[in-house]
Amino acid sequence: MSTLLSRKKFIQSAIVACAAMCAGAPAVLAQSNSVSIGGHALNLTQEWDKTFPKSNKVDHQKVTFKNRYGVTLSGDLYLPKNRGNQQLAALAVTGPFGAVKEQSSGLYAQTMAERGYVTLAFDPSYTGESGGEPRNVASPDINTEDFSAAVDFLGLHASVDRNRIGIIGICGFGGMGLNATAVDKRIKAVVTTSMYDMSRVMAKGYYDKMTPEQRGQALEKMSQQRWADAEKGGPTAGPRILPETLAGITDPVVRMYFDYYRTPRGFHTRSPNSNGAWTATTPISFMNMPLLTYIKEISPRPMLLIAGENAHSRYFSEDAYKAAAQPKELLILKDTDHVDLYDRVDKIPFDKIADFFGKNLK
Repeated sequence: MSTLLSRKKFIQSAIVACAAMCAGAPAVLAQSNSVSIGGHALNLTQEWDKTFPKSNKVDHQKVTFKNRYGVTLSGDLYLPKNRGNQQLAALAVTGPFGAVKEQSSGLYAQTMAERGYVTLAFDPSYTGESGGEPRNVASPDINTEDFSAAVDFLGLHASVDRNRIGIIGICGFGGMGLNATAVDKRIKAVVTTSMYDMSRVMAKGYYDKMTPEQRGQALEKMSQQRWADAEKGGPTAGPRILPETLAGITDPVVRMYFDYYRTPRGFHTRSPNSNGAWTATTPISFMNMPLLTYIKEISPRPMLLIAGENAHSRYFSEDAYKAAAQPKELLILKDTDHVDLYDRVDKIPFDKIADFFGKNLK
C-alpha cells in the first residue's frame, strides 16, 4: 500500500510499486532450525509463532519441498489426531498476496485439519521462510507452480489419498489457485476467499480504471528501473506496502489492511504486508500474463468462490464466476468485508467449505 491520500494516486503507486494487494525433488521434513537443500540453507522457526492459537486437535510439522523451478518452499503440515492408518483427503492453502503461512493460510489449514483433512499451508517462493532470490518478488507463473508443488508434496505423503486433493487460495492467491486448477488436473476442487486477480488489478487498476496512458507510464517507469537494477546488480525495493502509522490516511482500504497486518491482530515480522515491500519491478509479468485466461478449463472440477458483501474486491469473484464453466458456486456473505475472511472465524464459512470439499473430494 501507499501512504498517499488520494485513492487514484494510491492505486497508481500500488501498481508501480507492486503493492496492488496484493515437480520437483522429494519432500523433506525439517527437523532443526536450519536445513540445507541443494546447497541453499533455510532458517526454519520451530517454535509456534502463528497469529492464531495452536489447536490440540491436530499434529503440526514444519516441512520443506521443491517446486519445478528448484525453489525450496517451506510449509506447515497439519494432520488430524487419531487419524489411524487411513489415507485422507488433503488441501494445499496459501495467501493472501504478501502474507505468510503464519497468518490466514495457517488458520485455514489448521481449521480444516480439525475437520479431518491433511492440510499444508505454505510460503510462496521468495517470501517468508521459503527460498528463492531475490526476496519479496512475485510471479504469476512461479506462484501458480507453487500450488502444484504443494500438490506434489501432499500426493507423496503416506497419510494422503493423492486422488483427493483440493486447494484453497486466499486473496491474491485465489487467482493463482484458479490458474493452478485450470492447468493441473490433479487438483480435484478449488475454493477461493476474498479473491483478487493480481494480473488484472496490476494491468488495469482497481475496477479497470487505469487508462492506456497510465499503463504506459507505469511500464515505462519499471523499464527504466531495470537499468538501475542492472547497474547495481540487484533489485530495488518499492515503497512500503503499508504505512508505519495511519496518521493522515483516510483511504478505507488502506485502513482495513492496516487493521490486520500492522496490528497484533495479524502482524507477522516475515510478512511483506506487515513489515516490508515488494521489489519495484514485480508487476511487470503480472501486467502481461492474465491469470484467468483458461478458467473455463477448470470444469468439470468444481469451484466455490467466496466474497464479502462489503468487500472492495467482490467484483473479482463475481467476474470469475461469470467466466467459469459449471460446476461453480458463488457465495456472497452479508455484512462481511475483504479482510474479515482472513481471520474472523465467526464469518469465515468453514462449515460450507468443509461441506464443499466433503462432497467433491470423495
